[in-house]
Amino acid sequence: MSTTTRTQIPAEVNNFYSRTLLMRAVPLFLHTKYGQVRDIPQNSGTSTIKFRRYGNLSAATTALTEGVTPTGSSMSVTDITATVAQYGDFVTYSDVVSYESKDAILTEFAEVLGDQAGDTLDQLARDVLAAGTTVTYVGQSDRVSVSSTDLITATEVRKAVRTLKLAKARRITRMVAASTGIATEPVSQAYVGICSPNTTYDLQDETGWVPVEKYSSSMGIMEGEVGKIGDVRFIETPNAKVFSGAGASSIDVHATIILGAEAYGVSRISGAALKNIVKPLGSGGSTDPLDQRGTTGWKGTFVAKILNDDFMVRLEHAVTA
Repeated sequence: MSTTTRTQIPAEVNNFYSRTLLMRAVPLFLHTKYGQVRDIPQNSGTSTIKFRRYGNLSAATTALTEGVTPTGSSMSVTDITATVAQYGDFVTYSDVVSYESKDAILTEFAEVLGDQAGDTLDQLARDVLAAGTTVTYVGQSDRVSVSSTDLITATEVRKAVRTLKLAKARRITRMVAASTGIATEPVSQAYVGICSPNTTYDLQDETGWVPVEKYSSSMGIMEGEVGKIGDVRFIETPNAKVFSGAGASSIDVHATIILGAEAYGVSRISGAALKNIVKPLGSGGSTDPLDQRGTTGWKGTFVAKILNDDFMVRLEHAVTA
């Protein structure tokens, strides 16, 4: 298809389509909401972001000697790099379709493409998080041994919290705002568990489960939140990681990822994070001599990266059939 510059759709109309796409995409960015967001400026000569992690200093428990300067400590610095990549897709519409109402059709297409874009970037982030090295196989020592009776329990959730606390992982206090997908907004402090609807079904029977409708008025509810157990607030998504056929007797193994603050980061190219691109009828030149085809699509830049494996725990388990 032609990549000729847009010739018929005004910039302000194209911006409307981009806003429509983004509005549909942002709520699906669930796996990206709880990480650091560090975008790369356009025209900076690189598509690689550097996240810098500083290690904690040991407690200074030795008393100072009068008049003597102590040795001091050295900072431990770990640089973690990630390279942003482009993703995107498009659909073609015909002149016959556009006769119905060009603007209505393109708006509807932008909504569908927004769902696809959000789903794509969310799954990319999910697969990065699901590759973390801090993992517990419920009732077993490895994934292939997880059986149909190895269901997630409140006890396993509390053990995961204990692991995070011993690693000095702080609770999450901010998340990426649902309205913009860029800025952050405060949330009541907690660890965040990302789980599937199948997992929610099992957790609801656990002692200590508190559904969102029983929260105090001061708690506030995050996008997709379904309930909590102790220090963990659970966010439900059909995009939660499932290792298909990976367990005993080829059962599916479900992953519930419990996050602390600063566990991972995401990056985009500023100004090119996500946009709708419309090539209208008549923009194809000699490749479309009868003005029969137009396209509309999305393109985005994205990368997700684990920054500290100790600040996230993945519980792998079966679910009730």
